[in-house]
Amino acid sequence: MPAPVIIIGATGGVGAALARTLAGRGVNLHLIGRDEARTADLAATLGASHASADVRDEAALAAAVAAGDRGEGIAGLAYCVGSITIKPLKALKNEDFLAAYQLNVLGAVTALRAAEKGLKAAKGAVVLFSTVAVEQGFANHTAIATAKGAVAALGRSLAAEWAPHVRVNVIAPSLTRTPLAAPLLASEQMAQGIAAMHPIPRLGEADDQASAASFLLSPDAGWITGQVLGVDGGRGVLRTKG
Repeated sequence: MPAPVIIIGATGGVGAALARTLAGRGVNLHLIGRDEARTADLAATLGASHASADVRDEAALAAAVAAGDRGEGIAGLAYCVGSITIKPLKALKNEDFLAAYQLNVLGAVTALRAAEKGLKAAKGAVVLFSTVAVEQGFANHTAIATAKGAVAALGRSLAAEWAPHVRVNVIAPSLTRTPLAAPLLASEQMAQGIAAMHPIPRLGEADDQASAASFLLSPDAGWITGQVLGVDGGRGVLRTKG
């Protein structure tokens, strides 16, 4: 059996979309999610192996990743876990910054440490998720942009450290329709207003992020590493109105 791609956060919007995309291409998958029942159901549907772990539990997450390596190595790892904390600085406590860092950065670090041997053995690839807000600078994003900025730095640093054995890239999405973002999109007027801020005037879909991640994990991206790819409707770099 070919080496698996491990998807962490497999039952989230982007993680599930990526799992379905890769399964449709015949990729061997190992899915990790916090909700054991939902993870097991998705794995059964896609013919994948699975494990349950909260990414904040270092031992459980390391064990869940290790369970995906059955001796063939690890062909890829996608850390599709995130959070959205939108508050002004005066409303944030240090604990909010620490919680965002633990979920977005330390969880990824734990998974990558556990997967390093397998990834190197299979000459695999890694995809992490940052945000357009790191480079753009949006009001009330200090907690999440700080954590996701660290994710981008982690990806680039690790790409250098693990070259040439493992490719590491980062995707920086703009606002994408997922269950995580649902509270921000509850008002259709607000959703349309945010969509209109993009040069391609719509919100992202989970499949947009999944398609990019699938490409970066594949041999088609074999000469791409250390990059932060904006999948953001152009919002990160373009201004179409004066």
